[in-house]
Amino acid sequence: MEPEELLNEGGSAEKKPAAESPLVSLRRDLKMFSEPIKEVAVEIMVEGLSKYPIFIAHQHELKLGEVILDRHDLNSSWSIHASTLEEFLERGVIKPELKQRFVDTYKNPKDFMCVFVVVPEGANFVFVPYGD
Repeated sequence: MEPEELLNEGGSAEKKPAAESPLVSLRRDLKMFSEPIKEVAVEIMVEGLSKYPIFIAHQHELKLGEVILDRHDLNSSWSIHASTLEEFLERGVIKPELKQRFVDTYKNPKDFMCVFVVVPEGANFVFVPYGD
């Protein structure tokens, strides 16, 4: 599944005065908070917690990772939690047999943030360049 499908991009031909796509607000928030997210990624790696930092973006309550940016406190659309591949394996979000596929797909964490986007319709990983 492509991220656009997950976030209902480009779906219907009907033109409604609908709310903006969640992807638009997520992109805006990730751009705005790119530097603090990168600092947390570097800290996770430098402290030896993981070689694979994962950031979870959501708009509701979620008990995964540690809150680093709360949408209510920052008047933004998305909350961001910091986590790691190890926590995703431990919590069963990534199955052990799929670990190597994740590692092979994972992009350089110094250049890209790995974001696990959670919306009511489901969740998916996306890699976003810092500052994009």
